[in-house]
Amino acid sequence: MELSLGGPWRLSDGVGRFVVSGGQLALVFVGLEIGSPEGWLGVAAAIAVLSVFGWLGALRRWRSVGDTPTSQVATAAQGYVELMGRGAPLDGLPLVSPLNGLPCLWYRYIIEHKDNDGKWQHERSETSDASFLLRDATGECLIDPDGAEVITTRKDSWTEGDTRYTQWLLLGQERIYALGQFVTRTALDLQLDRDADIRDLLAEWKRDHPQLLKRFDLDEDGQLSMREWELARSAARREIEANHRAARDNADLHLMHYPSDGRLYLISNLEPAKLASRYQWWAWGHLAVFFAALAGTAYSYALVF
Repeated sequence: MELSLGGPWRLSDGVGRFVVSGGQLALVFVGLEIGSPEGWLGVAAAIAVLSVFGWLGALRRWRSVGDTPTSQVATAAQGYVELMGRGAPLDGLPLVSPLNGLPCLWYRYIIEHKDNDGKWQHERSETSDASFLLRDATGECLIDPDGAEVITTRKDSWTEGDTRYTQWLLLGQERIYALGQFVTRTALDLQLDRDADIRDLLAEWKRDHPQLLKRFDLDEDGQLSMREWELARSAARREIEANHRAARDNADLHLMHYPSDGRLYLISNLEPAKLASRYQWWAWGHLAVFFAALAGTAYSYALVF
């Protein structure tokens, strides 16, 4: 399961399953540590409650993916839709993985360090939020991954000394599935301010200072000179101008983003049938654990009372 936070006070698919499954396992260890019928009574009841939450989350995702028909970009209705197509980067400076420089549409990575006890400790992690394109036979849609649950089969992990690197990627030209809020904006709806957008993009880059240095600190002295900062400004200007040209060149700009009503926002390189099957198995699994915990609660109750 992968951790992915999106939207205000919202747990993703990965976090939800981690909390539920990890919590259930932790409770089993607590029960083993206590070892008394009273302790097992509380543990079994807590596991049953967590299983209900896990079942509801998996059921919600199963129905969202299974019940939403696939639309085509050019004819999709405004609102909650499902799209399938090939992923492609925006024009301009390509997005690359900070760990190995591989061009991609989306990345997430975790860096961990082994402590003196031989345990892996979280050191740093990052999830990209740059938009990319989804293209089908009828047109293209701009996908904003901010707030999305991203499920990908592309996971790499390697160790260098006492440091472990793990990354998840979506790559260009992969088949991409997207389920979320679809809107179409005409060129007249766009209010483009090049200078303001350049300032915003540079401010965003400054927030990730190590990555900014990695891209533009040519002499590797740990700071940006006037010449290197001008290179960064030029790159930001090119990216914003390319984005504005793409927006103006399209009579209609199709966009998918996180639904305002809190419904599932999902991006994946898996086919929808596989995603639905995955959530179906998780729903049945949580239901089985619920009934097992319920039986354990009844048995412990009989021993105590």
